[in-house]
Amino acid sequence: MNAKVSAASTNSKRVNKSAIQPRRMDFRFDPDMPRYWFDGDQFKTVLLTALSCTFPEGERFFVRSVRHYQPTLKSEQLKEEVKGFIGQEAHHGNEHEVFNALMQKKGIPTRKVEEFVYKGIRWQEKRMSPERRLAKTCALEHFTAMLAEVMLENPDFLKGMHKDMLPLWMWHAVEESEHKSVAFDVYQEQVGDYWTRTSEMALTTVEFIGFTIFHYFQLRAEMDDTRDWKSIAKGWNWLLGSPGFLRKLGPAYLAYYKRDFHPAKRDKRHLREKGLQTLASLLKRPELLGAAA
Repeated sequence: MNAKVSAASTNSKRVNKSAIQPRRMDFRFDPDMPRYWFDGDQFKTVLLTALSCTFPEGERFFVRSVRHYQPTLKSEQLKEEVKGFIGQEAHHGNEHEVFNALMQKKGIPTRKVEEFVYKGIRWQEKRMSPERRLAKTCALEHFTAMLAEVMLENPDFLKGMHKDMLPLWMWHAVEESEHKSVAFDVYQEQVGDYWTRTSEMALTTVEFIGFTIFHYFQLRAEMDDTRDWKSIAKGWNWLLGSPGFLRKLGPAYLAYYKRDFHPAKRDKRHLREKGLQTLASLLKRPELLGAAA
């Protein structure tokens, strides 16, 4: 196992009074890892790298959106969960920055996309109300939780991923599933407007799909090898055909538009526990096997 974490990386000390505890990983990736680290495949590698490019600034946007309401929260339990949410998201952004920098060195121009995302988020923030920013955070958190739980529920999704990458994506998936209700609970307590929540999801859906495709081609446009159309065709089949992992998101996505929707109604604790077992085994860190939220 080449991926390493520092000696102080997985603190066992609890930092808040909730089940949502940040796990500081401090991954160190093998610099000789191949450029196409996901099944040796161009499409899969560049697609997940494009997503990773959005994470550092995206996670910080989530934190700012939730933190705006932190002083006025009523629920003591929710206050503690917000502390855990902020800690987890901060670590996610930091770890993906390290990964993105490695991809930049391997000729995938991640810095260009990171800068684009940074400017785009700042532009939007200036024009959105705090309520809309929080609603967008809820929508994007729902997307990340759905994708995380597809990864955790379908081991074949990660099949062929380089051993240095597995811990990063497994850890991120577990924690996204753990804290999937936090921003939503803040929204329900502090805003609670159904129209704002669902209309923002509709807008965010278009943005999420559109910008993911756009960032993919941003990365491909400046790479030094030819576009692998066979890889792209296989990739779309992987997502939408057979096995069609994205098609599995339909029911969970549509549930968001119900008036009585709540993320916790999809109880995936067993998947998180299994994911932590895999992560602990990969990293040889048994202390990761604490109770999953």
